[in-house]
Amino acid sequence: MGASMEIADIAVVALYFVLVLGIGFFAMWKANRSSVSGYFLAGRTMNWVVIGASLFVSNIGSEHFIGLAGSGAASGFAVGAWEFNALLLLQLLGWVFIPVYIHCGVYTMPEYLSKRYGGKRLKVYFAGLSLLLYIFTKLSVDLYAGALFIQESLGWNLYLSIILLITMTALLTITGGLVAVIYTDTLQAVLMIGGALSLTVISLVKVGGLDGVREKYMEAIPNVTAILASHNYSFAYTNSCRIYPKPDSLKLLRGPLDEDIPWPGFLLGQTPASIWYWCADQVIVQRVLAAKNIAHAKGSTLMAGLLKILPMFIIVIPGMISRIMFPDELACIGPEHCMAVCGSQAGCSNIAYPRLVMNIMPVGLRGLMMAVMIAALMSDLDSIFNSASTIFTLDIYKMLRTSASSRELVVVGRLFVIFMVTISIAWVPVIIEMQGGQMYLYIQEMAGYLTPPIAALFLLGVFWKRCNETGAFWGGMTGFILGTTRLILGFVYREPRCNQTDERPAFIVHVHYMYIAAGLFWVSGLVAVVVSLCTPPPTKEKVQRTTVWGLRNMEKLPVTEREETYKLTNKSPVHCNGNSTLQKDLPLDVQRERCLDGADLKLLMPSPCDQDPVTPSTSASTPVEAYSNGHAELVGHKDDGSRQFEKGVCLRLFDWMCGYKEQAATPAPKATEEDERIVMEMLYEPPKIKLLLNFGLIIVCFLGLFMFAYFSL
Repeated sequence: MGASMEIADIAVVALYFVLVLGIGFFAMWKANRSSVSGYFLAGRTMNWVVIGASLFVSNIGSEHFIGLAGSGAASGFAVGAWEFNALLLLQLLGWVFIPVYIHCGVYTMPEYLSKRYGGKRLKVYFAGLSLLLYIFTKLSVDLYAGALFIQESLGWNLYLSIILLITMTALLTITGGLVAVIYTDTLQAVLMIGGALSLTVISLVKVGGLDGVREKYMEAIPNVTAILASHNYSFAYTNSCRIYPKPDSLKLLRGPLDEDIPWPGFLLGQTPASIWYWCADQVIVQRVLAAKNIAHAKGSTLMAGLLKILPMFIIVIPGMISRIMFPDELACIGPEHCMAVCGSQAGCSNIAYPRLVMNIMPVGLRGLMMAVMIAALMSDLDSIFNSASTIFTLDIYKMLRTSASSRELVVVGRLFVIFMVTISIAWVPVIIEMQGGQMYLYIQEMAGYLTPPIAALFLLGVFWKRCNETGAFWGGMTGFILGTTRLILGFVYREPRCNQTDERPAFIVHVHYMYIAAGLFWVSGLVAVVVSLCTPPPTKEKVQRTTVWGLRNMEKLPVTEREETYKLTNKSPVHCNGNSTLQKDLPLDVQRERCLDGADLKLLMPSPCDQDPVTPSTSASTPVEAYSNGHAELVGHKDDGSRQFEKGVCLRLFDWMCGYKEQAATPAPKATEEDERIVMEMLYEPPKIKLLLNFGLIIVCFLGLFMFAYFSL
């Protein structure tokens, strides 16, 4: 490479690290991190701007800069369809799923499945599957993508770079919790968009604008004669490897038999897989659940949806421009040539973005782009670390250790982050061997075999009250077994190099993975429906707070009427948490309706209700300490004895790093009327705000459909 990082570039990167760590430690100092709500959901105090930026940056990781740009270089506009699809699905999250999640009071997505369907097997299945997907697709791909950019720009040792980046990210997440993650995401969103836009403008000027991209991309063909003459290769070029741009490279959605994005497969198969990511994945949903109320949650999805228009212009099109400028390197003519250019026999399209950055960006701006890539990598990693620790702590560990105190849960969450770091570093050698031609499509294919059944369960759970635990379990298991079988076959029958004969079975070669995903989604849903209809329906308590229909019934009562109807009383004899605090004098059926299905890890104030005798509790019987600002904190029944002696310096330092503050074992403060109404208030939208949000919804959805049409026709 002709260009390399200079002192000014390194200074920009160093300044970035100082800013990010400064913000992270400031958030650590200010935030209420010693409570479960404070650490995992940022105390539910975030506004729509901060959450919208965090949603965008959490999604746009280093695999997007490497993978999206690489797929743009290899196949044109097609990969941008995922971004415009996400624009629409984000609104499904804000208008349908988030109100339900808030209504039933959940921290994690496995917890929602447990509350909606009952039992533990669905919760454990989804929690385990989520952790596997995080480690073996998101973490592994992110680390490879970030390491590839560092290798291209700095020439640093691969393992040292990855270890340092993971360590910094884990330090940020461990100390600050979700507050630090969200606030640093906001800084990184500004940095990422600004740097990527500057690269887009400079590169578009060099090729003559968007019209120049459309014209010159179709002519971006490597000079085979010059390549063979300048390198002493032992092979003779046979035209078996594709070096010409595809005829429909300038179309977003393509024919039913297209090998990249067949439009029926994308609409029927890829969309369900994307519903899992945008509406039921912990990384995304956890951020929106940190909103002050439903209006801020919807505003954040609108903002993130508008930002999702950008990747087509700041990532995909620069990838296409990179092929225009460096066709002899990105469109390598054979495995031996690819190996010499980028060290991968499968193809070199993944180096499109870093190659463009290092060759056209001026000194200083190269450092800015390096900081952007590090921002993307750290943002994705800290999102995964925080969300995975939430799932493990609240859905797996607390089920195994029912008497865990608040301190133990928060500390275990941080220790699990350290475990994730260890696994990630150990996975580095596998990442290096996993290099592929189009990394982004690899991610989508892996998710397409495993996630459609989950999307079916969530959609049925939210929209169909008749679906029960038995139907959901067997529907999910059917899809999981079929998807895993196809995934294993994909590993057994590996795609040969472009100069080799493809002898794989016809159903693997010719049936696109999106059609497999569509089949998994509809088969899983059908099995769940049939089994549910053949077995007893779920109890009323299971569906009142966990479906859109229960939400609609609750919204029929205005806030002012609720305030006048329910009065504080000191004579409520039955409580979920066993405490005799002030509670509302509610009718028995309303008390039962307000019970959070026996779950004691509540985001919101406990309400008087009978414990559901049918459904096992999803968590331990631990009192919840309530505050008038809507925070909730677990308080252990007993101290572990550690407070009976003076702590050593090391232990006090550890508590400070973890944000845990010593508190006397005092009774929980009495509930106030504001605490009692927190769910209803979070779901209330002033009429003018609601009208404005709905108008924004129409505009954003129209923009999404327009982008599909503009880049497909």
